[in-house]
Parts: sequence; C-alpha cells; structure tokens
Amino acid sequence: MPMPDTASTDPAPPDPVRSSTAPDAPLPPESTRPPAPDAAPSPGPTRPSAPPQIPGAGLPDDPAAALPAVPTQKVARHSVRGQVLDALRAALVGGELVPGEIYSGPALGERFGVSATPVREAMQQLAVEGAVECLPNRGFRVVERTVRELAELAEVRALLEVPVMLRLARTVPASTWPTLRPLAAATTAAAAAGDVAGYAESDRAFHRAVLSLAGNEQLVVVADDLHRRSQWPLPGVPVVRRADLVADAAEHSALLDALIAQDLPVVESLVREHFTGSHP
Repeated sequence: MPMPDTASTDPAPPDPVRSSTAPDAPLPPESTRPPAPDAAPSPGPTRPSAPPQIPGAGLPDDPAAALPAVPTQKVARHSVRGQVLDALRAALVGGELVPGEIYSGPALGERFGVSATPVREAMQQLAVEGAVECLPNRGFRVVERTVRELAELAEVRALLEVPVMLRLARTVPASTWPTLRPLAAATTAAAAAGDVAGYAESDRAFHRAVLSLAGNEQLVVVADDLHRRSQWPLPGVPVVRRADLVADAAEHSALLDALIAQDLPVVESLVREHFTGSHP
C-alpha cells in the first residue's frame, strides 16, 4: 500500500528572521530591510578562524619555538674546559707534563683550581689528538714519542705543505705577504723570551695564516694537527733552548722574504729545513 504523503501536512519550521510580534506578517524585500542594530557588514564567505595566539610563543610550525634555551652553566663549563685544555697543552709542550708519567684528573684539577670534570674532558681531547692515553681508574699517561715518529711527521708535513708553499709563491700577490709580518714578529718575541709554549702557539698561528691563503680549510686543519703533534717533546730530552727558538723564528721572516721575491728554490729549502729541525 502506498504511504501517505506527509510532507504537505508537516508544519513549516518557524522563520527566525520574522518578527516575534508579527509571525504571519509578510517580510519586506531584502534590499529595503533596515540593518539590524549595531550589525556589522557581512564579512563575506566564512573562513576558518586562525588558532589563538599566545603572547611570547611562536606558531607550532615555527622551528625556533621548539628550541630550548641555552643554559649559561653549560657555556661556562665549556669555557673552563677550554682554558684547562690550553693550560695542559702548554704544560705538555713546555715539558711540565713528562712523557710516560701518569696524571690524575683530581690532582690536576686541584692544581688549576677547578673540579676534576673539566680536566677529564680536556684530557679526553688530548687523548683524541694522541698526546695522552686513558688508563681506567688510574688517570692519563703522557705518550712517549720516538725520534722516528717526529721524523715521519716532518716528512708528512713536507709532502703536504711544500707544494702548497710553492704554489702560493707563484700566485699570491707580493703585497699580501707583508701583512703576515706581525705574526712572524710574535714568534721572534716569544723565542727571545724563552717562552716555549708561547712560541709553539705563535709558530702554528704563522703557518695557519700562510696556508689559509690557499683557500682550503681542510688543508689548514690537517696541517695544524700535524704541526701540533710535532711539538710534543721526546722523553728524556731537555726543553728546547732559547737559541734554537730564535733560529727557528728567524726562518719565518726569511720565508716571507723569499715568498715576496718568488724565489722558489729558497722557499722550498726553508720549508723543508723548518720541518726537519729539532725546534717546535
């Protein structure tokens, strides 16, 4: 049996626009209707609202919003570690850390007036560089070098740097080399004062500046590491004499003179002699 059509019998839903006082009154045309009190103009099509913003916070997809704040204590600790590392390197080059001897973190920390933690961290860096070896529950032992090791380092440095120096002598303008005179003068001053550790640092700074003109950062890093390793003393060998330091420092000025003159044979000779010498 067909179902009765109920659509025509259902009451129509109330019109919310009609006045509540005159529900059956016809509505005026839409264009003549007065605006509702305090009604804002129609904003047009509805758009999804933006998420609420919290003052001081970035959007969820802002990468900077997820970065944690850097604790100042951590920065200070790394600063102490760097200072201890510099002090240990100076003590190593100056002969205060004796090859073959074992040193503990707490004892060295007391010496430097710091806790054992930054000392251990600095010693671990020296272990990576090959200057010391870690002994569990004992401390760190300074590595004993051999004459052969130093000779091998000198050979590798010559193989790496001599071709670069010759290329620089041919390509770098002569007006550039005088800018390195202050670095050469720093090595001379440290040598005259007998400051072995200070000379070692200024010597590396001079060579880094020269090699950086090649535009190869990896070359500078590798050469500096080899240079640092060649500065560690041999066991039983006394600290380098002041006269040896002064002679070594003089080679820096002579090298600059040869580079300015583009005297390739002299450049090569000076670089090889500088590496094979017994000075830092």
